Amino acid sequence: MPVYDVTVPMRAGMPLWPGDPPFSLEFVRTIAESGIANNSRMAFSSHTGTHIDAPLHFIDGGATVGQIPPEALVGPCVLVDVGDVALITRDVLEGLDLAGRKRILFRTTNSAWIAERFDEGFVAFSGDAAAYLAELGPTLIGIDAPSLDPRHTPGYPAHMAILGSGAIKGAIEWLALEGLETGDYDLFCGPLRVMDAEGTPCRVLLMRP
Repeated sequence: MPVYDVTVPMRAGMPLWPGDPPFSLEFVRTIAESGIANNSRMAFSSHTGTHIDAPLHFIDGGATVGQIPPEALVGPCVLVDVGDVALITRDVLEGLDLAGRKRILFRTTNSAWIAERFDEGFVAFSGDAAAYLAELGPTLIGIDAPSLDPRHTPGYPAHMAILGSGAIKGAIEWLALEGLETGDYDLFCGPLRVMDAEGTPCRVLLMRP
């Protein structure tokens, strides 16, 4: 069974949200020095690379990463491609077969560059599209964008609608989906189990059922 890793690699110089601290990896002990083992120290933002937003990210008192049910993170999903739109609107989503889907991943033109750089003009959800997704009520969504909302969107309506929906337990951002066929997959999303966090990097794998 082929397994597709749709996680942006964490590395020095990787693309980041403007203002976030850079990823760093430092060896604090080496076999050459100690004769025993290599040990390293890492530092990064909770929203570095492929990561999951828990409701707490935008909803005061919302669920943390540690409170996302494991069953929301593993299971059947559908990968859809929205084409070359500049903004994912409700009309775009209504043209897709999303009803009854529990886990939905959205591919946009972002996937062509998402692992290599940050682009201010990335494609994301409009407020009405996010409200429509909240109505559909999947348990998990993901997108190949650095954010659910377009850059500099006042009030962050997509985050508010999706993370405040109650039904959607988390939203994966910064996925790398280029080259994959659309359709049905089995999904594994493994966030770091940081109990009080509002977001954390995660490893995301897709497998054909």
